[in-house]
Amino acid sequence: MNDLPKNCGNSDCLPVSRRQLLARMGMGLGGIALADLLNTPRGVAADPGILKGTHHLAKAKRFIYLFQSGGPSQLETFDYKPLLNEKNGEQLPDSVRNGQRLTGMSGNQATLPLAGSIFKFAQAGRSGAWISELLPHTAKVADDLCIVRSMHTEAINHDPAITFLQTGSQISGRPSIGAWLNYGLGSDNENLPAFVVLITKGKTDQPLYSRLWGSGFLPSRFQGVQFRSGKDPVLYLNNPPGVDSASRRNMLDRLRELHELELEATGDAELNTRIAQYEMAFKMQSSVPEVTDTSSEPEHIFDLYGPDAKTPGTFAANCLLARRLAERGVKFIQLYHQGWDQHGGLPAGIKRQCQETDQPAAALLADLKQRGMLDETLVIWGGEFGRTNYSQGKLTATDYGRDHHPRSFSVWLAGGGVKGGSVYGETCPYGYNIVQNGVHVHDFHATLLHLLGIDHERLTFRFQGRDYRLTDVHGTVVRDILS
Repeated sequence: MNDLPKNCGNSDCLPVSRRQLLARMGMGLGGIALADLLNTPRGVAADPGILKGTHHLAKAKRFIYLFQSGGPSQLETFDYKPLLNEKNGEQLPDSVRNGQRLTGMSGNQATLPLAGSIFKFAQAGRSGAWISELLPHTAKVADDLCIVRSMHTEAINHDPAITFLQTGSQISGRPSIGAWLNYGLGSDNENLPAFVVLITKGKTDQPLYSRLWGSGFLPSRFQGVQFRSGKDPVLYLNNPPGVDSASRRNMLDRLRELHELELEATGDAELNTRIAQYEMAFKMQSSVPEVTDTSSEPEHIFDLYGPDAKTPGTFAANCLLARRLAERGVKFIQLYHQGWDQHGGLPAGIKRQCQETDQPAAALLADLKQRGMLDETLVIWGGEFGRTNYSQGKLTATDYGRDHHPRSFSVWLAGGGVKGGSVYGETCPYGYNIVQNGVHVHDFHATLLHLLGIDHERLTFRFQGRDYRLTDVHGTVVRDILS
């Protein structure tokens, strides 16, 4: 590219490199990138990931995790226990508790009175699953659900329990589920992150930390990108006043050159991450406004998701946005909805939480299904642990609370290779202990990875002399729930 005429009498005709030539063609490399915006062929990986494929045939191409932070009570939602109503107010039998530890919030109570749910249950779908009256929309899609009633964890407090569900360890510092997937499977879209996080606005019951969607010891480019409600979905993405796209492109090209020089000198691989993140941010200046603008959605879609669907940042709006992200090739979408920590005033609190989440979650399944996407999208609903079968604090005829309970809780999965219309696992009549088909957190993670075509024992990363994985040193795929 250095054979251009040298005698034209104009400095612009001096020999130029290929990079300089492209930079002068409108917006240079940025112009080429933007011309290709959103045109990556469906099914073609923009970045194949470290695995360059899958270990076995994947049942799901992506998954959407509707995380209900705070610990939803399984006894008011999916684990019907009429015995608790019969024995309401009686002391929790020692033979049921069996010396298991309690939190300091209820462990010092003089009594542990059993508390039956004041909400009615009815059977739904071909499985006859018992579902609470609090979840009428969820009951309508029962045939798409695989309800697991036998989840359990070792963590008894929020921070370690949420960290465990999101990273496979109670101790912070490990990569999140989405980061592992990003690292292993890469991205199907050149213009949007592979891993996006959406948090319901206005919820402050328990703190959520960015490390829950962080990359841990993996390169930082694999971390999740949080989309916020409002005019700036991604902070610092837009150009500041006085800076146009051409100037931004020119700045990024020069910055890349400097980073490449530094990379040659130091060999620091994180510089490649920094370059890639700058380029992704540039592409997202066009792709993010497009995907977050739901004004083109027809009215019947807003009606499907419920009255909050037009209010940015609500759980309903985030569920709709999750579908739009999935359509555009985002592989892992994490929704957080806080407020499920009802130590007291549970009936009123959980009723409000279900009103906010029931219709949107069911609508997401119906919307994916009508678009032919549910079969290849795994949707998950659940929190970090369950709630006790006894009341924390005073028990009355209309009010009670429940403490944290790691021994058993319920989640549901839908689409993406799981058996719809099924129930797996069973707890004792008191709803305190698992009596059949327990599913540990590591088993849960192993199964999720399996559905995405990954052998959980083979997706590893060497750090400080040890090969780490999401499932740590154990975990078994729960094959009975696979379709």
